[in-house]
Amino acid sequence: MYRLLGLIMILTVASGCAYQQAVNNLEPDEQNAFRAYRKVIKSSQARAYLSKPGPAERSAYLREIGAQQRFDALTEQDRESVLNGYIHKGMSAAALRFLWGPPLDIEGPSGQWEYWVYRGQYRDLLDRGNTYIDNTRVRVHLVEGQVEWWFEDEFDVHEDAGDLDHKRRH
Repeated sequence: MYRLLGLIMILTVASGCAYQQAVNNLEPDEQNAFRAYRKVIKSSQARAYLSKPGPAERSAYLREIGAQQRFDALTEQDRESVLNGYIHKGMSAAALRFLWGPPLDIEGPSGQWEYWVYRGQYRDLLDRGNTYIDNTRVRVHLVEGQVEWWFEDEFDVHEDAGDLDHKRRH
């Protein structure tokens, strides 16, 4: 049993290293673009993207799966915010998904006002998205699909854990 767990851990670390190496092999512009797309595509799509032999094939793949069209549909300010890694008042919900990924939880009447809850520190959400080992969360208030405001606070992990599964709806 311990051998199996050890093998699984080794394979997990090795695949993570190979993934990161593939990202590091991209040109800086492509790394920035990949950072913008990686939170709205599936992990299998990210691996397929990274396995393509060159920039033209990777770009064609993003068009094939519709990710590039979704990014291109964002306003110029939202695209710039996503590429530069910052949230702003008025940012669309679609751009926020590109920036931080899907929220851990959504509260409120959809389309009118909502609170999107992310778990982790504000500065870490860009790189990692939701972090489940942190007792910090960022709550983003959206009105009619646009960011109105956001704040970071701390919460009791044990108290909140039971609520997350039944509230999630995305």
